[in-house]
Amino acid sequence: KVMLDSDLSILYGIETKKFNQAVKRNLKRFPKDFMFQLTKNEYESLRLQIVTSKNGRGGRRYMPYMFTEQGIAMLSSVLNSEKAIQVNISIIRTFVKIRHLLTSNETLADKLINLEKGTNKLFKIIFERLDGLEESTPTLPVKRKKIGLK
Repeated sequence: KVMLDSDLSILYGIETKKFNQAVKRNLKRFPKDFMFQLTKNEYESLRLQIVTSKNGRGGRRYMPYMFTEQGIAMLSSVLNSEKAIQVNISIIRTFVKIRHLLTSNETLADKLINLEKGTNKLFKIIFERLDGLEESTPTLPVKRKKIGLK
């Protein structure tokens, strides 16, 4: 549902620094529901997941920005190049496809719930039959001849 500024800058073919400068020159176009900056804790968690460089050895010096679908749509008015237009169209189409998948008739969560119900019924039947087998299996005498090595 959101994209990182550095990922967007790669798609648009410009440096993250220049990308963010263009956005900062047009901050009125990006309210908090279009773009937000990560907190230090969120950034550290993200760094652990994507293995970015350590502090003091290059890499980011500022907390990254995250852009929502609306913010990405707004980028087309800020980044005005042919590539920016094509990238924006592709990203918006991808968001629309994701939204369509999430709102389809039977979502993934519904499928998992139905699968869970089916397996619960199946396990109940299996355990009932095992209990029946256990009841019908004769008990062995305590003093019996053992089979195998001593």
